Amino acid sequence: MVRPYAVKGLKRKKRDIEKEAAAGGEEEKESTVTESVGIHTLHPAAAVSGDGAKAGVVFVLEKASLEFASVGKTYQLLNSDDHVNFFRKHNLDPAAYRPDITHQALLAILDSPLNKSGRIRALYVHTEKNVLIQVNPQVRLPRTYKRFSGVMLQVLQNKNIRAADGSGFLLRKVENPVTRHLPANSHRIGLSYSSQKLVQMSNYVASISDDLNLVFVVGAMANGKIDTDYIDDLVAVSAYPLTAAYCIARICYALEQKWKIL
Repeated sequence: MVRPYAVKGLKRKKRDIEKEAAAGGEEEKESTVTESVGIHTLHPAAAVSGDGAKAGVVFVLEKASLEFASVGKTYQLLNSDDHVNFFRKHNLDPAAYRPDITHQALLAILDSPLNKSGRIRALYVHTEKNVLIQVNPQVRLPRTYKRFSGVMLQVLQNKNIRAADGSGFLLRKVENPVTRHLPANSHRIGLSYSSQKLVQMSNYVASISDDLNLVFVVGAMANGKIDTDYIDDLVAVSAYPLTAAYCIARICYALEQKWKIL
């Protein structure tokens, strides 16, 4: 069973952990996770299979703050609330460690009618440390941050998480770059408050051909902007700074209108 911040029996040397974290493409260990840790696939009645012939959506969360370290006697996912003393000791900025942003953004995507209709084809989290995590759109993540952090700690420690029935992966590390996993026939859109192109998202997506898959790249960090070279367009959805979760909500709602998803 996964504990909120730590997993017993995983005391290893720091250099070994760093080597594993850097080797995103190496063979990974598998871990079966049941409902007892609050992660499983959506009930079949709650997830309508999408039509493969229709265009879909891919989300990429960039610069996600997901980093773990040895704190005391266990490894823990670092966050700005619980590890102030650790940050002070190592002269680190607590504001740079906000895994809760990724948690909120993922819930906004996974809980949307857009996802439940089967239109979200894939979901990726790219961390600040260049680790790429694939999230199955049919996963039901823990609602609370503490349980979420336990799950992400397992993934970062090179453990794939499977559905309890063994039907497939729910979360796993995959090889960089993310572009190798994106559909060829797609329009890649980055979101940034700093963009000079301010759009009404519902009008913007309505103007894009239904033959194209849409890839939305959203920053999952507290400050700064995404800096990627694989996007086709960089837009702002508001004249005001918005949280990642709120940006995603605007995107999902606009696409639900476009495709008449209620």
